[in-house]
Amino acid sequence: MLPARFDAPQHSNPAHDASAALTVGLSRTAGSALLQRGVRTHHFAAVAFEENLSLRDVAVAYPGAKVGHREIHFETRDGGEVFIYPFGAVVFHDVAGATRETELRRLREARPGLTTQVVRESFTVREEPGQKVDIVEGTLVVDEFGPGRSAVVALIVAQSAALEYYERIVADLFSRTSELVEPLEKRGSVPLGTRMLHRFIGQAISTRAEVFTVLALLDKPDAIWDDPALDRIYDELRAEFDLVDRYTALEQKLRGSQEALELVLDVARDRRMWLLEFAIVMLIVLELLLALARRL
Repeated sequence: MLPARFDAPQHSNPAHDASAALTVGLSRTAGSALLQRGVRTHHFAAVAFEENLSLRDVAVAYPGAKVGHREIHFETRDGGEVFIYPFGAVVFHDVAGATRETELRRLREARPGLTTQVVRESFTVREEPGQKVDIVEGTLVVDEFGPGRSAVVALIVAQSAALEYYERIVADLFSRTSELVEPLEKRGSVPLGTRMLHRFIGQAISTRAEVFTVLALLDKPDAIWDDPALDRIYDELRAEFDLVDRYTALEQKLRGSQEALELVLDVARDRRMWLLEFAIVMLIVLELLLALARRL
């Protein structure tokens, strides 16, 4: 039997210990320097659901929360913030993991039927006095961070998470559309049934309208008009999350799927019309043959 490795005595390396102590000391020194400069880090975590949320119905479970037409907003016991949006997204600002799960359970109780498959996204803001508004290595740097600015950041992170969910839905629609178009490309024909195509087109139109109206990616929040610096923060964040380009690509895919489905539907209708006309001609021919047979 081999001797257990953990029984062997461990000998310390003075040079290594000195280096480790120096590293820890530098880290503590850097952290202390940041605290002395008033630097603070804010963490945002978004969760997006497939379903939309009725703020009026959900607000019953949040007594004391601020309910607007854009979101529900309230503070947690640990000093964090929670934002709930009607397009099915929740954003936690400086909220601990255990508190997040508690709030998600409360939301599921207030809105039964929410899917368990969600999209999660996170973002970090560094508040550093004297710094200009900028995006540095994926982190938003601001000179100061107040309630209005946190609301804008939460909205952008929520939109990005919700947009990713819609991107998955549209990718599935696009894939199914390709499967329907493939027989037309290979055989020059499509199935005769149009009911499924009608439902599919309805789903594409509904998704397109939902993305266009609910996300409201091109509408700036009202708080921007009260804080000129928010305008730059808003533009920097939209560029960082690439919201405009993603939205444009999403809208183009939806429009392309809808047009392709309408083309397939037209071909299916033409084929059914041709079969109907053929059946009418055959009935006329049969009637003539029967008339001739009776005369003979």
